[in-house]
Amino acid sequence: MEKSFEIRNLGCAHCGGKIEDAIKKLDGVEDAILNFPMRKIKIKGDITETLLEEINRIADKIEVGVEIVPNGNNHTHHKNEHHHNNDECCHNHSHEHPHNCNCEEHNHSHSHTEHFEIKNKINLDILLFILGVLIFLIAIIAEHIFHFKYVFLLYVAAYLLIGFNVLKTTFKNVLKGNLFDENFLMTIATIGAIILGEYSEAVGVVLFFKIGELFENYAVLKSRKAITDIATLKVDKATVLMNDEYISIDSDNIKIGDILLIKTGERIPADGILSEGESKLDTSAINGEPVPLVVRKGDKIMSGCINLADTFTMTATAVAAESMISKISQAVEEAASNKPQIDRFITRFSKIYTPIVIITAMLTAVLGTIITGEIRKWIYSALTFLVISCPCALVLSVPLAYFSGIGAASKLGILFKGGNSIEALSKIKAVIFDKTGTLTNGSFSITDICSCNTVSEAELLKICGSCEQISTHPIAESITLYCHNNGIELNQPESSGELAGRGVYAVLEGKNILCGNEKMMIEKNIPIPTMPEIKLGNVVYTAINNKIIGRIIVSDSIKNTSKQAVSQLKQMGLHTVMLTGDKEKNAEAVGKMINIDDIKGDLMPDEKLAEMNKLRKQYGSIMFIGDGINDAPVLAGADIGGAMQNGSDIAIEAADAVFMNSEPIAVVSAKKIADTTQHIAYQNIFFALGIKALVIILGILGHPNMWLAVFADSGVAMLLILNSIRTLKSKNNN
Repeated sequence: MEKSFEIRNLGCAHCGGKIEDAIKKLDGVEDAILNFPMRKIKIKGDITETLLEEINRIADKIEVGVEIVPNGNNHTHHKNEHHHNNDECCHNHSHEHPHNCNCEEHNHSHSHTEHFEIKNKINLDILLFILGVLIFLIAIIAEHIFHFKYVFLLYVAAYLLIGFNVLKTTFKNVLKGNLFDENFLMTIATIGAIILGEYSEAVGVVLFFKIGELFENYAVLKSRKAITDIATLKVDKATVLMNDEYISIDSDNIKIGDILLIKTGERIPADGILSEGESKLDTSAINGEPVPLVVRKGDKIMSGCINLADTFTMTATAVAAESMISKISQAVEEAASNKPQIDRFITRFSKIYTPIVIITAMLTAVLGTIITGEIRKWIYSALTFLVISCPCALVLSVPLAYFSGIGAASKLGILFKGGNSIEALSKIKAVIFDKTGTLTNGSFSITDICSCNTVSEAELLKICGSCEQISTHPIAESITLYCHNNGIELNQPESSGELAGRGVYAVLEGKNILCGNEKMMIEKNIPIPTMPEIKLGNVVYTAINNKIIGRIIVSDSIKNTSKQAVSQLKQMGLHTVMLTGDKEKNAEAVGKMINIDDIKGDLMPDEKLAEMNKLRKQYGSIMFIGDGINDAPVLAGADIGGAMQNGSDIAIEAADAVFMNSEPIAVVSAKKIADTTQHIAYQNIFFALGIKALVIILGILGHPNMWLAVFADSGVAMLLILNSIRTLKSKNNN
């Protein structure tokens, strides 16, 4: 069984990684995946109460105060259970109260008490920090302007006030036998600096360490907000028709088939079909599309959209928990748990980084003193190493970059299923598209009408449409729909029938009518007159008494952004390909219109997969984008698969990324986000390791500088974190 747990009071990404590794080693645990920005961890295994107690014991030992509790989503809450969440303090209850206990009152009382305590604690921390900073500034002035004799007392006071929480955490960790975490190393380095008389540097280290923590919290909250904003689109209440009147109920109680009333300005609580009325919807929260969507009777409605115009009613086709907005929220949140290879490398690297730096510090202090006899100089050098010995900046900034990329993509209606999907997309060399439903709209419409001068175009449409009414074939339905939309009144044939794969026949107003493809006309020995060449589409000839009176061409129209998307992907240096099961002639026509590089039609699903594997050998990593059931094997076999939201459920399930607006241009935005995210991750690694290596080299050469060490630790951490979240504000993703 796999369960999701909340992690409370976890402040260090490096410690989070240690907790994750320690849990993986426990008997009964198959795997554990930490989602640090969301403060959650997924644990797979036989999770008993005893195991959970052991997990909490280990977590508390690694970082004091950390508590791992079951996520509320894992449980069905009964009347005697209550649950509430807060951004800063998640608080779960799943216990019984006496029958005379007012749970709601108890819940609020408990919540207010806890929030009061937290608020007081935060206020006290801020007060101590501000007071410490003021004393630090006074100490600097007293030392350099007034040459105050006992200035060290001011520095020590500032150090104790600013570093109070660091010292307290270190003390607790030492009691639990947990050494060499960031707090312990920072404490040793700063106390050592004080002993050596470097008072201002000792205070400066803890000051910048605290400021770094603030930046870290800001960045994590900001990137988390990009993810959790989607969850806020969930509607709490819904207006449902019951016993011939509309009443307000909890949206969680919506059932399939319920009639919902959606008023102007309301957000839609569940997926459904518009049953009465028409309106315009703001779908930007779902697919990033700024243009309102016009909906009419029979149209599909997605949860999370806002009704911008008239009130309408809809029939629910899914419960709230299984509607689109819930699926998106869950998919985006879970995406942060799927780590890319570079993140896994950083996790492994962090395990050896700290021991290497600490050993280097000890050797520098000992060997430097033996060789030169300058004990103070080399101890100071060793202390600078301790300041940079915790890899927290790297451990946080790399996954935060991917987390921000996932959040930025979700704002544009692009759902990545993990950081590993972003990493894979950044490495692709070719993009393969399916045709129908991917590059084209997947719905037929009339694109050309050609009569043979014996009848008008309107008459041709009326005769053909009247006969095609008997068929449920998409081509036939597109012709009758066109007639209805253009006010052409259709008649009922006296008799009619359908020939599979050919067309329909009918008797209309005493005349024998045939409406079908070229095969039908050839089989009926009806000569086909010379007409303009057909570039794209399916031809429906209409014959009266064995003489063709005209033809109608029905085509699957190309999506608005297909040509633009292909052009931009080619500008990015990617090879573009179309693989489709449609006829070669239609595939060639569409491919040439949008200037795609390679085109192949008449392919079965296994042939598509074989062609993709050939292209992979030729070009390298491949992305495939499709929408149909037959695309699922290719989506699963590609280096990264992308599915259009209007496609089949199995295609969406097999894909690594889902494009909610179903437009090809979204592939370009996704590629830009992936490239930006990957660049940021590598920038963070090289910059952090480069600066830290510089400090170590200077220290070994006998030129130690604790201020540079502070910058290499807290300063670099701030820069990396700000660099990681800039994807959220990037304007180059569109």
